[in-house]
Order: sequence, then structure tokens, then C-alpha cells
Amino acid sequence: MRYEVLIAGMGGQGILLAGTILGTAATVFGGLKATQIVSYGPEARGGRVYTEVVLSDQEIDYPRVVEPDVVIVMSQRAYNEFAERVRKGGTVIYDPDLVEPHDPPKGAKLLPVPATRKAEELGMRRAANMVMLGVLTALCELIEPEMVEKAISYRVRKEYVAVNLRAFREGYELGLSLREEVS
Repeated sequence: MRYEVLIAGMGGQGILLAGTILGTAATVFGGLKATQIVSYGPEARGGRVYTEVVLSDQEIDYPRVVEPDVVIVMSQRAYNEFAERVRKGGTVIYDPDLVEPHDPPKGAKLLPVPATRKAEELGMRRAANMVMLGVLTALCELIEPEMVEKAISYRVRKEYVAVNLRAFREGYELGLSLREEVS
């Protein structure tokens, strides 16, 4: 089974970290195969950033995302540029506080997730990426939440692990409640 994810936003939102944690969860803690491609502009913060992650239980013959099952967008620019790439029947997850969806991709579902708001409630706005990762984990059949929690503990600086785990768990619970909308 091949599962393709594209995560996009602005520099400083932890887009690349979210992709790295997803790949680490799959490969190191899940025994799966994964590839990750990253792209970012020269700006340290505020520039366009995206990552492509391919997950599979078999060898991956092509490392790029072709038709993402899920596109996560955390900025308007990311929505404008990447939402239409989602496969027919796929899902675009967006933060309604940062993105106003327009011209939704045909045959795809739009799923609003107030990730930034939830992360702010936890005291760290930058953990919005972990909320999104939690929602994705609830929707993706290849990844178990324990795998992602271990990857967060492995990849995130020690002083930020607890809040990132809380953000991930909040997102996961939200994702479980949203599963029916996506099915």
C-alpha cells in the first residue's frame, strides 16, 4: 500500500519537522518504508515550505508524491499552490484560521482543523504542526499513534517534547472524531 502526503505552509511552522516525524514514525518505529522530499525558500521564516512524504509497506520505486492522498496546508499560499494536487477522493486538511478555501478540488474532501488555535490553547503556537500530524495519524491506516509519539520524543528537543505530545494527542482525538466526514 502506497500512501502519499504533502504538507505545506510557511517557514517557522514546523512543516519539515512534521514530515520528518512522519517518516521517522513509519521507518524507525513502524517497520515501513518512507521517502521525504523537502523544499524551502531562502527566507528563514515566512517563506514557502513544503514536504512530500511517501509511506509504503513495500519498496518505494519513485520517491516523489504524484497524487497525494492527503494535502495539509497551513497558509493561504500553500492552499492556492497545492490543494489542487490532491487525488480524486483524497482530503485537503486546512487551518481555517489561516486559510480561506476557494475553488475546492473536484472529488476531494475539505477538512477544517483549527490547529493553530488548539496549539495556542496549549501555550505553544508552533505546535500546530503536531495537531495536524495527529489528525493525519487518525486518518492514515499505515501509522499508529504510538509510532508517532515515539518519533516526537526522538526528534523534538527535550524541553518541547511534552507540549508537542499534548498537541499531537489533541489532534489525534480530533481526527478520530472527523473520520466519518472523510469516509
